[in-house]
Amino acid sequence: MGSRKIITMAYQNKQISNGVKGFTLIEILIAIGILFILIIIAFPIFRFFGAEANLNNSAEEIINTLRLAQGKTLASEGASQWGIYFSTSTTPHQYVLFQGENYALRVTSSEEIYDIIEPVEIYDINLTTGGSEVIFDRLIGSTGQPGSISLRLETDPAKTKTIYIENSGQVGLFVPSVPSDDDRIKDSRRVHFDLGWSIQNATTVKFSFPGIPQTEEVYIVDYFNADKTEFDWQGKFTIDGTDQVFRLHTRHLDAFNTILCIHRDRNNNKNDQEVIIYIIDEEIDKEVAHYLADPNDTVEMGFYVDTMERQ
Repeated sequence: MGSRKIITMAYQNKQISNGVKGFTLIEILIAIGILFILIIIAFPIFRFFGAEANLNNSAEEIINTLRLAQGKTLASEGASQWGIYFSTSTTPHQYVLFQGENYALRVTSSEEIYDIIEPVEIYDINLTTGGSEVIFDRLIGSTGQPGSISLRLETDPAKTKTIYIENSGQVGLFVPSVPSDDDRIKDSRRVHFDLGWSIQNATTVKFSFPGIPQTEEVYIVDYFNADKTEFDWQGKFTIDGTDQVFRLHTRHLDAFNTILCIHRDRNNNKNDQEVIIYIIDEEIDKEVAHYLADPNDTVEMGFYVDTMERQ
């Protein structure tokens, strides 16, 4: 009885095994071939999306680093300005966060170097100064190097991202609306004066409001840095019941020359007082700027200025 049961079970197992069909070697090879073809087709697609993601990420990282430099400047970290220098002479391309009034005079111990992920590259640096660095101004966070930085994929140059830097310090992927030079009002809130002489030995800045009349003076020695290579003052005066806000700071200062930047707050176009700004040097009142009595803050350069440039 037991042997018959064993034979019966063996016969049933043989029937079951005969009913299960296995994969042949040819079928396995065909499946592997199809899978391999699908991988080959999909790989460029994944690679393309990966490269485009790198382009987007690189643009965002540069924007964040520019904002970081602006934030460090506004916080007066290291009692200094901060900026970004862009380099296309390295492989991969790089940008450098640095401390100082320019890249050449940077504090090297504070710099941070960032590599741009390949295949992303910088293909255009279009700043108004023609240089490769963006430096932010203390107290207000603006910059004298507005313009754009453009990135692209080396593998697909049609794929690009452009970062815009406005004079106000605003940074982003927006396209700024720029009126034509003929139509726009020349904004005198930020004007550069190349004096052609040094203010290192000057004593006072004098603001004369002849229409009131009223005169205000600022003793400038307290607003130089230790070696008198930087000057920065900001303040306000109440003139005929209206606050007049000014900032004077240097873009360049050495023993031979001064590039002085003057900001005058537009005060919602309520400025209707004429003001003449002098720097007293060797007991001489040297006229630097003359703001006319109009709400557009029209400004003319003084007698002791070589050139003037509105920003």
